[in-house]
Amino acid sequence: MKLWKKGSTAHQKVDLFTVGKDREYDLYLAEYDCQASIAHAKMLGKIGILSNEEVNQLTSKLNEIKIQAENKSLTIEDEFEDIHSKIEHILIKNLGDLGKKIHTARSRNDQVLVALHLYCKNELNIIKDKIIELFEVLTSLAEKHEDHLLPGYTHFQVAMPSSFGLWFSAYAESLIDDLYFWKSAFQIADQNPLGSAAGFGSAFPIDREFTTNELKFSNLKVNSVAAQMSRGKLEKSIAVVLSSIGATLSKICMDICLYMGQDFDFISFPDNLTTGSSIMPHKKNPDLFELVRGKCNILQSLPSQLTLLTGNLPSGYHRDFQLAKGIIIDAVEETKACLEIILFSLPKIKVKKISQSIAHIDADNSIGFVAADLAIRKAIECAKKTGIGLVGVKNSGHYGLSGYYAEQAVKKNLITMIYTNAPPAIAPYGAKKSLFGTNPICFGSPTGARVPFILDTAIAKINRGKIRFAARN
Repeated sequence: MKLWKKGSTAHQKVDLFTVGKDREYDLYLAEYDCQASIAHAKMLGKIGILSNEEVNQLTSKLNEIKIQAENKSLTIEDEFEDIHSKIEHILIKNLGDLGKKIHTARSRNDQVLVALHLYCKNELNIIKDKIIELFEVLTSLAEKHEDHLLPGYTHFQVAMPSSFGLWFSAYAESLIDDLYFWKSAFQIADQNPLGSAAGFGSAFPIDREFTTNELKFSNLKVNSVAAQMSRGKLEKSIAVVLSSIGATLSKICMDICLYMGQDFDFISFPDNLTTGSSIMPHKKNPDLFELVRGKCNILQSLPSQLTLLTGNLPSGYHRDFQLAKGIIIDAVEETKACLEIILFSLPKIKVKKISQSIAHIDADNSIGFVAADLAIRKAIECAKKTGIGLVGVKNSGHYGLSGYYAEQAVKKNLITMIYTNAPPAIAPYGAKKSLFGTNPICFGSPTGARVPFILDTAIAKINRGKIRFAARN
């Protein structure tokens, strides 16, 4: 079954090539397609195209399909091109011609796009929760190991004394940088494209504000062409987030692999988190962290992949965008898997006690600056205890120094970053008369998307988009 018809059947080879892995990936979108279809059915009822009884029948059956999708019991057989045609087939099979009405005032273009937006919002929230959980693990480890010495390196050379407290806290704070990218991507995903149809709006008097509120989007993607142009841009914004998270995880895994080696021997993990060798029984290999490092290095290529895929496309929909769906779904799953295994393994880290000599620094050749720095700090501590000497010295350290990793300041940065009030959805611009009658024009349609309206709405969005930070409970 296909939602499109052109009077003749495509060759089987064409079908196989164009469908590709869509059935596999669409199962990730199934529950969101149902969610959007429920909102669309309610909207059709609100504007009088469907009766209340028809809305109830459609939403009831769509909720049943949604539960199947959530339980992973929904399948897409080869006779169906994608999840959208499968769901419509179920509706028609159970409800007759009423099932066909769900497609009123909607194209498969905005149907796919709204499902992607809902999917991305949900997955971004799951990833955010895992990042916050990892942040808390890292800050807890930083507090636990604040006095455990660790050499500080530059150019792979021992440079300055540091601590595991500073090292763990550094990665916690780096996660906040990743969440800045997350915030931008979430704001892009949190816009409703439903109602843009094939990219040029609908002649039906649809209520796009209703579906925006029903689907809990913060904003409406007003211009219908802009809504379709967000395909590719949405995926790329997600790719930037995942790439940034990948960079953080890859780097900490690289450190772990180094520090577990016999030449460093700073840390270890339980035997059940390492692997062995087929010929060298003494080996305890950090395969887990090596694989996270490799997977996350691949994640860092995502923005380039999507740029190459979508970079030279003009406005409007193009089938190339189908390929972006699989790229981003695979990457989301890989990112969650990497975060989960790090959350599972990192709390089990064993930090070894390192000598006061700061791991074999050659005192005769390279410790001059380090020794002077340590001597000054000891003198300051002595002055604080005795109250004698070092006039004007108020503190023996500063934020970010070994032993002063400022756990509370780092946590405050996270709270400021995450716990915000989302800007409200766009309020209705007002009743506007159509050239074809008295029906309100759908936002984003050719006749409704006047330039002053777009500018006014953009300015309103900017004015209402100021972020208000709320303290974490």
